Amino acid sequence: MATHRARRRHLAFAGGLAALALTLGFTASPATAAPPPPVSYVALGDSYTAGTGAGDLSRPPVACWQSPGGYVDLVDASPKVTLVANLACHGSVLSQTSPFYDFVTPTIDQQIFAGQQALAGADLVSITAGAVDAGSLLALQACSTPNTQLCAATVTGIIQNLQLGTLQTGLEATYQGIQLAAPDAAIAVLGYPRLFDPSQGDIVINGVTIVPVQNQILVNQAIDALNATIAAAVEGSGTNAVFIDVTKRFLGHAVNSANPWIVLDLTQPLLDANFHPNSAGHQAYASALLSSVQLTKLAKR
Repeated sequence: MATHRARRRHLAFAGGLAALALTLGFTASPATAAPPPPVSYVALGDSYTAGTGAGDLSRPPVACWQSPGGYVDLVDASPKVTLVANLACHGSVLSQTSPFYDFVTPTIDQQIFAGQQALAGADLVSITAGAVDAGSLLALQACSTPNTQLCAATVTGIIQNLQLGTLQTGLEATYQGIQLAAPDAAIAVLGYPRLFDPSQGDIVINGVTIVPVQNQILVNQAIDALNATIAAAVEGSGTNAVFIDVTKRFLGHAVNSANPWIVLDLTQPLLDANFHPNSAGHQAYASALLSSVQLTKLAKR
């Protein structure tokens, strides 16, 4: 009898503890799931991904130049991301068949080959590519002058070449090569910003017009055509690549705006960092990338 009463008191005590736990919110639950591992990240591409404009402004005599503080480094600073490799180089073209290949800088094809081990385990790959292949240097050299006829002829030639489809085909092959090397990765293809704001008028130094409005409009048209080619290549590649358009993010932040996010020093026209994102511009690129991919889902795949 005494044992029976003791058992009842024990059960009542246990029930009281359970009720108290419920009242205080200490309900029994499965062990908290461990957070997903960081997203494994590999970057490929040209000067925009190599960080040009964020750090040093002139290229030293190296085959592959990168600058610290670029958008790749900013993405890597996220606790949800681990950068495995940034293989991008200032001046990279798609392949050695590009008419603008300099016989020194590793091409994007070579970057993919060199990064096979890193790419094999990547969750995320980002890339900027196509500007050099399209003839961006020719356009900037021709249009960063008062000569509107030369600028118009150069831009017209670039747009006509884009319409031939050769660059689109090359970009499609590049995205396919990335997916083959990184079968489990999301591929983020970033475009390029418009460089000028024609509403600000001619760019004038010491009373001399350096870049007239007409040339600014023409350069922006060439960039729009390049971005359209990149977007079409993403669509036609048959891969899981996505195109990230940064045009709207840079509105109000062109080289001739009050708050530029793009480097331009016309007193040093050959400066390597000219027409590349500055620190704020690279932050805009990092934000564009991070807002366009769902890191949590990538980590759980």
